[in-house]
Amino acid sequence: MLALTAPLVLLAMLLIRLESRGPVIYRQRRVGRGGRRFEVYKLRTMVAGAERIGSGLVVGEGDPRITRVGALLRRGSIDELPNLVNVLRGEMAIVGPRPTIGDQVELYDERQRGRLAVRPGITGWAQVNGRASLPWSERIELDLFYVEHRSLWLDLRILALTLRMVLTGHGLYRGETGGWR
Repeated sequence: MLALTAPLVLLAMLLIRLESRGPVIYRQRRVGRGGRRFEVYKLRTMVAGAERIGSGLVVGEGDPRITRVGALLRRGSIDELPNLVNVLRGEMAIVGPRPTIGDQVELYDERQRGRLAVRPGITGWAQVNGRASLPWSERIELDLFYVEHRSLWLDLRILALTLRMVLTGHGLYRGETGGWR
C-alpha cells in the first residue's frame, strides 16, 4: 500500500511545501498497544506550530490554522497515509482504535485501558461510526467493542466503510458533542 500511494504522498508533500513553511511531515507522540509510546507520522495539514496556537490540539471545521492544501488532504484522509510507515514498523495496524495522545490515556479508567490491548490502527470501528463528530466517551466504547469482537469479517467491514467515509468526508470534524474534552 505504501508503494501504491507513494506518488500521491509525494504530490501532497510538494503541494504542502509550495503553500506553507515548515516540515511536510507532522510527528506526534501517541500511545499504542500496551501503553507504549511512539511517533505517529502524518502529512502536515495545518500551519507549522499549530498545536501552540489558538485551541491547541482541538481542531474544528473551518479552523483558520488549516491550510488550503491541508483541507483537501484531510477531506480524503490523505494526510494519514504516512501512518503506513508506522504499520511497517509494527507500531500500528491497518485496522484498530486510532492511537491517542498521552493526555487522553491519562483520563482512561481501568475498563477504557482495554483499548490499549491491540495495536492502534489507521482506521477503526469508531472512525467509521462517527469519527470526531462523536463524544470521546462514545468513541472509546466503539473502540472497546472492536477490541472485544475483532475478527476478519469486522476488519473487512471497517475497510469497506472507511472507503465510503473517505469518499464522502463524513464525520471529519468534531460536532457540538464531539471531541475529547
